[in-house]
Amino acid sequence: MFNAQPFAAPLGLDVEDAKQAMRKHIRATRLSRARKDHQEANSALTQKVLEVCEGAQSVCVYVSVDSEPSTLEALEALRERGQRVLVPVLGPGLARTWGEYRGAEDLQLRNPGRPPEPSGEVLPAEALEACQVIITPALAVDAAGNRLGQGGGWYDRVLRHAHPDARVYAMVFDDELAPLGVLPTEDHDLPVHAVITPTRVVRVRRG
Repeated sequence: MFNAQPFAAPLGLDVEDAKQAMRKHIRATRLSRARKDHQEANSALTQKVLEVCEGAQSVCVYVSVDSEPSTLEALEALRERGQRVLVPVLGPGLARTWGEYRGAEDLQLRNPGRPPEPSGEVLPAEALEACQVIITPALAVDAAGNRLGQGGGWYDRVLRHAHPDARVYAMVFDDELAPLGVLPTEDHDLPVHAVITPTRVVRVRRG
């Protein structure tokens, strides 16, 4: 189910240095992916997002940038389907707040290096509790749901506000599914319930 990776956990490094080395490698791999392959993967990911969000009144989805697994088509399709969609608003000091997605034209790049954000009311971190489905970005995920993020710890903090019954997914490309023991983890890292890739939705073995 979880395939061998094109990368290995660096040896002789502490956890944070090992994470940074793996992030660098995975980002480079993403950037090297052919444009056609990236587009095909993103079309497939859109369908998977719509499937896992079926029936949910409120969902949370990240706004993708650059070579990340794209959510842009999915965000628009969810809005057109009448579902309430929350997206991150990082704000000053990476504040853990949210905004309601109102369409691609409403998204604005407020700070270089951060995803674009919607206008309108800024909602507190606790607004996440209303979402039945939460889709997070990741660079890799292992068979226990451990997620390698971008390094800021934003989602590890904000996911503590999720409803206990919410389904939390990470979205990656197929070659970013990692077997157990590959990803360095720390106590504050929160695992997800399942992983979305272009070819499948995989439930993980948490704990």
